[in-house]
Amino acid sequence: MSTPPTPVTEERLRDADRSQNTILIAARDEFAEHGLGGARMDRIAERAGLNKRLIYYYFEDKERLFQAVLEQAYRDIREEEQQLNLLHLKPETALRRLVEFTWNYYLEHPEFLTLLNSANLHRARHLEQSERARQLNSPLIATLGEIIERGRADGSFRGGVDPLQLYVSIAGLSYFYLSNNHTLSAIFGRDLMTPKARSERLSHMCEVILGYVLMS
Repeated sequence: MSTPPTPVTEERLRDADRSQNTILIAARDEFAEHGLGGARMDRIAERAGLNKRLIYYYFEDKERLFQAVLEQAYRDIREEEQQLNLLHLKPETALRRLVEFTWNYYLEHPEFLTLLNSANLHRARHLEQSERARQLNSPLIATLGEIIERGRADGSFRGGVDPLQLYVSIAGLSYFYLSNNHTLSAIFGRDLMTPKARSERLSHMCEVILGYVLMS
């Protein structure tokens, strides 16, 4: 029978958790600003207000730290998605809510997009090594699959919709627009980030996604 932790041990565990969370936030901002290649452990330690040796103690090296930041980034978005309670909504409403959430989350968390850009630049090798990242993301596809099946069963959605392909489309419609808004605005001579333009984009995305799955 294991011995319950003492108050001193519990406090040390809380301190460790706080330190790791502080490091992850500092590292997230550093990686988002400078990418994996340009990020510096000295600056991360300075941002965190902690000794650099403590960072190496918890995360070993910059590569492992970047992987931990990516895992935390996915954990954050998946936890907020779970709060949508999509399975308690009608299929059409649930799908619209997911599109709206994805768009707004990307808008409010530009660091998430820049972290993904950096991860892709390095061919996602940090995510390939992360079983945790796969475990975090799989439930979303399962949930979307259930929403699609419920819609097919009640006659509102057509059959043959792949939940993974559908989610890639939802994420891609937001991701490409926001990641490339500077070049797109310059090329087409329109500010694509005005409130009006953002509202039009969200309406367009909902129409595209729902237009694909709804029975005509």
